[in-house]
Amino acid sequence: MGTTVDFYFDFSSPYGYFARHAVDALSARCQRDFVWKPILIGAAFKVSGNQPLMSQPLKGPYCAHDWERLGRLYNIPWVLPANFPIAALAPARAFWWIEATRGAELARQYAMAVFDSYFGKGIDISNHETAADLGQLHGIARSDLLGAIEDPIWKNRLKDETDAAIAKGVFGSPFFIVDGESFWGFDRIPMMEEWIRRGGW
Repeated sequence: MGTTVDFYFDFSSPYGYFARHAVDALSARCQRDFVWKPILIGAAFKVSGNQPLMSQPLKGPYCAHDWERLGRLYNIPWVLPANFPIAALAPARAFWWIEATRGAELARQYAMAVFDSYFGKGIDISNHETAADLGQLHGIARSDLLGAIEDPIWKNRLKDETDAAIAKGVFGSPFFIVDGESFWGFDRIPMMEEWIRRGGW
């Protein structure tokens, strides 16, 4: 049995946002470290044939209502951004640069700030300048992050991480892999926790 859980998400995923608010407490309860892995879920959609939730008849309005309901249930700030969905390339590239140069913990803090800015305040995080500004909250030079966002190294890193996730069967956000077992969706967190507690079934 391992000691980590891979946590795949797209910064443009509302259910990923709600999962962001759940995983720290879950990590403490399960005594597992969650490895945060931002990807581009649009690339997975091209493989699976899926479509963004808001572009699906019937399902889109339901999900918009569900997100508001989840926010009220868990007392989590919720705003459906005017610019939604987005291609969250800039913050995802920035995350991988921070993770590689400053460590996983600072990258996690940055990811939380990105999620909270987008779905908690409605700020467009796809903007390069905004993605870089969020790093300043954690002592990261704006110029460093802007450089990383434009650097082919980190463009390729994000692509590689996304391709690796798809190769493991990741097709949605949030998506968790624990001890080789996959769990898709915010609503599968209780099942995943029970799986960890029992050691599977």
